[in-house]
Amino acid sequence: MAMSRTRKTVLIISSIFVALVLVALLGFAVLVAALGQRAPSIRDNSVLVLRVAGPLPDYVADDPLRRLFGGPEESLTNLVLQFRKAKIDKRIKVVVLDINMSGAGWAKAEEIRDAITDFRSSGKEVYAYMELGMNKEYYIASACNHIYLSPPGELFINGLAADVMFFRGSLDKAGIYPDIYQIGKYKSVGDMFTRKDMSDAHREYINSLLDDLFNRYVEAIAKARGKTPEEVRAIIDNSPYGSVKAKEAGLIDSASYRDELDKEIKTKLGYKESDELPVVRGSAYREVSPESLGLDKGERIAVIYATGNIGSGKSDNSPTGDQSIGSDTLAKALNDARDDKTIKAIVLRVDSPGGSGLASDIIWHAVESAKQKKPVVVSMSDVAASGGYYISASASKIIAQPSTITGSIGVVAGKPVMKGFYDWIGLSNEYVLRGKNAGMFRETEKFTPDERAKFEEWIKTTYYNDFVPKVAKGRSKEEAYIDSVGQGRVWTGSQGKDNGLVDEFGGLDRAVAIAKQLANIPADKEVNRVIFPYPQTFLQQLFNAGDTTTTEQQQQRAVLAALPEDARRTLRYMKLLDQMKNGQSMLIMPFELTIK
Repeated sequence: MAMSRTRKTVLIISSIFVALVLVALLGFAVLVAALGQRAPSIRDNSVLVLRVAGPLPDYVADDPLRRLFGGPEESLTNLVLQFRKAKIDKRIKVVVLDINMSGAGWAKAEEIRDAITDFRSSGKEVYAYMELGMNKEYYIASACNHIYLSPPGELFINGLAADVMFFRGSLDKAGIYPDIYQIGKYKSVGDMFTRKDMSDAHREYINSLLDDLFNRYVEAIAKARGKTPEEVRAIIDNSPYGSVKAKEAGLIDSASYRDELDKEIKTKLGYKESDELPVVRGSAYREVSPESLGLDKGERIAVIYATGNIGSGKSDNSPTGDQSIGSDTLAKALNDARDDKTIKAIVLRVDSPGGSGLASDIIWHAVESAKQKKPVVVSMSDVAASGGYYISASASKIIAQPSTITGSIGVVAGKPVMKGFYDWIGLSNEYVLRGKNAGMFRETEKFTPDERAKFEEWIKTTYYNDFVPKVAKGRSKEEAYIDSVGQGRVWTGSQGKDNGLVDEFGGLDRAVAIAKQLANIPADKEVNRVIFPYPQTFLQQLFNAGDTTTTEQQQQRAVLAALPEDARRTLRYMKLLDQMKNGQSMLIMPFELTIK
């Protein structure tokens, strides 16, 4: 049927309108970018104000439009860079760290503390200001010279608590049976589905993790505030504290409003009361290029970020900040950096609880291949466990923070048996099979003894013929030893170093320093950190989000974002169980283990 004249007219007008909107957006983007690239005018004797708040991912491309449309405003990499710049910038005399509720994990918190300590080595001071402080926020603040809390503020440094969720009761009510097999005494991801409480092994390593993290937390605060560990433990047991009590306990230096802090800094820097305090916001200071201060020049080192769950295909790096690791994307980045003759070394920054065993192996192979040509140094962030450790194991060196969650060398796989649920909703099905094991992954039947034997044989092959040998080779250890420290057990970075799974403590800066050393670049020479793959702009990501898969993912994220956190955790685990029903072996830790 021919299109009517009216319909043609509407279509043409709509097309023109869309085109104009796109042109306007592109023009606006160019304008914003141009304005954003102007370096701010910074007076001598200035104060730099930086924020620690929000999700704080490892890396977000510095794109003005991303910030304008609500993407993550700050990344850990950028925050640390601001400290590096301010340390050598003679115009900056003081840093004020505004600390609010942050999603950073304990390893990221340690990396921020390291950046603060490095900045303070210049003789300059850092002031921490909080309106409300929890364990992690106070841990970061304790690295500063001075800690200020607003008069109505409170400190909830109540100690650490590990929250572990179990779904067996819900599955039983829904008529779903988790037919799961896992290798490793401590591989507790399967326990989430098969149990209603912790096993003895699960409880053992959770207590071990908490002991290690808590002891380090206590010791750090004791050292920073001039107290004994026993005094700090007593203070924690009496928490929470209002600002007056916090000052009496020696946890803070002053209970002041923000304008009162500014007045004190003004006096410290020699300004009159009538003078205006020259303040530079972090959002403006990021426009001061590192090169203008003598940083990030010289030989090129590739920095590759691997953030999120590991799966096949392309990585997800959405405009709103959601990230996942796609084996195709990450392997290509490693191969490109390997083949680029101007790149002298590679730093792989890993923040991942693992995921698909197949995808992890593809990335492992790319790391192994790159290492044959140039040094590959892994920098572990908050989590580099199971599949996250698998892709790290063959690196030339592994650098982690003492609080990094790592290890979890083990395998879990299985399927949800849906018969009870299908009976409940009145659904029935029949299978017509050819082949003895053709029905292995039937959704309505448990594994038969023969099927389970075959299934367990396959999972054991993944663990004993792939995971353990590759870790053993990468770490120059005997396979029996790796098996003994594997078994699915999760370690802190400190414990991992004791067990030979980690080489040194430190963050991304330390990993770059080690990469320089391995590439025979003098320690006193700066290097140019090059991001692989080159980050897409906000608009590129937005316009590339039109394929069906990405649209579905965006819809799923929108639904998830509207749910309570516990519901989101449940659905993420259900997705994991659904992936396993197709026969995927999963190299993943209990990635929703929350320690606050």
